[in-house]
Amino acid sequence: MPALRPFESPDWITRTQILLDSYRRLLGTELLPREGTAAEQSESLFHAPFAVVAHGTENDPILNYANRAALDLWETDLETLLAMPSRNTAEPVHRDERARLMQRVTDEGFIDDYSGIRISATGKRFLIRRAVVWNLADADESYAGQAATFSEWEFLE
Repeated sequence: MPALRPFESPDWITRTQILLDSYRRLLGTELLPREGTAAEQSESLFHAPFAVVAHGTENDPILNYANRAALDLWETDLETLLAMPSRNTAEPVHRDERARLMQRVTDEGFIDDYSGIRISATGKRFLIRRAVVWNLADADESYAGQAATFSEWEFLE
């Protein structure tokens, strides 16, 4: 997958469609306007002004999607973020809270009221507010992980 333009990769385009389709199915609205081709939607989501991250189905899920806003917020590059267990987006002291959140999403399908503290790759702490977290399902309706989006965050001292 090209580092500078991941949204052009067929796998990335497929992942974007899973993100968008799952969001629409569970929340009854679009995450962003579904204009143009799947490739154009992939580029639009990558450059959206809100953060989007997702992880897969591993026992200790690894991040498998991050858009430009998320990369900037976590202060890292795509290759580094995509090698990170999603639990590492939170400080160790906040990981139990994060685990409870993820179980709630698994049980309910989505939540639209999450707030919590996260930490960037350089150690900066930030509070996210009103995040939507949802389950992902592929075209065969098989579980494909979880995703989160948010547009409100504040860096902490």
